[in-house]
Amino acid sequence: MKSAYSCKGITPAKMKKTEYITIPQLAKVLGISRIAVYKKVKNGEIKALRIGRIYAIPNKFITSITGTTLRQSTKKQIDKAICKTIDEYGEVLRLLGQE
Repeated sequence: MKSAYSCKGITPAKMKKTEYITIPQLAKVLGISRIAVYKKVKNGEIKALRIGRIYAIPNKFITSITGTTLRQSTKKQIDKAICKTIDEYGEVLRLLGQE
């Protein structure tokens, strides 16, 4: 399904300041399983927003979670994943946000 939203041509500098990371991405950054991250979210140890069936962790909380800032290469990888998600599922996410 082609979305009305697209990241094509949008550089990270043009993206909104408020960016998010998904639980699987955070698990990869932390080097733990995504189930462990889900448990931390459920227990309130990690603050996350629920968008439909997906949890999104605002980047502003990542520094407090990891105790460090993200490397530029990791930020680029996250931005690429966000763009891919928006390109493929943007319309579905928008509809879920309306529920």
